[in-house]
Amino acid sequence: MTGVRLEPLSGAHLTGLRELIDDPTIRRFTRIPDDPPAGFAEQWLGRYEQGRLTGECEAFALFGDDGAFLGFAGAVHVDREAATAELGYMIARAARGRGVATQALRELTARCFAQDLVRLELLIAVANVGSQKVAERCGYTCEGVLRSKHVKELLREDTQIWSRLPTDP
Repeated sequence: MTGVRLEPLSGAHLTGLRELIDDPTIRRFTRIPDDPPAGFAEQWLGRYEQGRLTGECEAFALFGDDGAFLGFAGAVHVDREAATAELGYMIARAARGRGVATQALRELTARCFAQDLVRLELLIAVANVGSQKVAERCGYTCEGVLRSKHVKELLREDTQIWSRLPTDP
């Protein structure tokens, strides 16, 4: 993989979003419902489009140099007053293991710091070792475990909290 391009999420990316939503591995480690209702992709996109206008969140579709859709990365919640954001990413099955998540998180991190955010956070399931490795490669620090954190529906699991500050190496 030579490059990952971040493009503001829009209706042009609905097919890729639907593929991510349909992936059981992605549903396992994200807040996407296990049985997404009809129209979920459109509602999800609408939330990010509205959030972009209010500054409460921002999302990007990920593309490779060849134009292939690779996934999603975003600031899923931004608190401008506290200058913090929770970040997240989802990589399409065919793009996993190629460094896409690492490149996307590095770029997203740089964009957030350029917008004067001073603390970025990742919430990662203890069982999601791959995502933990991405966080570590991108300079995030694991601060600890939030025990029995509510994730979605009836799922409660231990969740690591990772952070990065602009002063971190």
